[in-house]
Amino acid sequence: MIRQMKTWIFLIGIVILVCLVSYPIQEVKDAWTVWSSPLSGKVIVLDPGHGGPDGGAEGADGTQEKEITLQICEYLRDYLQEAGALVYMTRYEDKDLSSDSAGGLSARKSEDIRNRVRFIEEKEADFYLSIHLNAIPSSKWRGAQTFFNPQNAESQHLAKFIQAEIKSNLNNTSREALGLTNIYMLKHPGAPGALVEAGFLSNPDERELLKTKDYQRQMAASVYQGILRYVTEREYPSADSN
Repeated sequence: MIRQMKTWIFLIGIVILVCLVSYPIQEVKDAWTVWSSPLSGKVIVLDPGHGGPDGGAEGADGTQEKEITLQICEYLRDYLQEAGALVYMTRYEDKDLSSDSAGGLSARKSEDIRNRVRFIEEKEADFYLSIHLNAIPSSKWRGAQTFFNPQNAESQHLAKFIQAEIKSNLNNTSREALGLTNIYMLKHPGAPGALVEAGFLSNPDERELLKTKDYQRQMAASVYQGILRYVTEREYPSADSN
């Protein structure tokens, strides 16, 4: 009887020892997986355009820009977080970043955009992305385009990688990334950044696509792949090297 008890105690001890040894090994393995990700440790700010009383661009059926930009950013946030990035969003719900005392819509929009820039600076972002949608009187235009501050080389590389992935994956445009000097959101943050106009709500076919979760995920995935290329390749190849 005593011998059987000793045997059982010995076996239980072996099981406990195996558990104690394997647990930290698994922790190290998981830690290595996160650490080795190209986005591990990167601080990224996502800016869903508009919000609250500022609906942004609007389609003929009443679809508002602010709703879709938030949904695309949520999908993009999930992709980035899974790759190890620390992601902040300027808004997580249908509201802007202005105060109740800001005044009329124009004053609110001015305060809102300044606060978005301040948010990026406070988070000490490695880079940021602002997501928007377009709408113009003509319904024939469609397709996404990425914009950047031409005075910032890193912003240019980021925008070009993103635009290349959108073109390749969604096949909805032949446009290249474009530098703009008069966009407050691109000009004032110190960190590199890009503004993605994900499509035209004024185009009926593209509007219906943009309203679907599947297309929103595809857009977010294309932007994500562009970010991965930016982080791993760093410099966009020149036309001469292609």
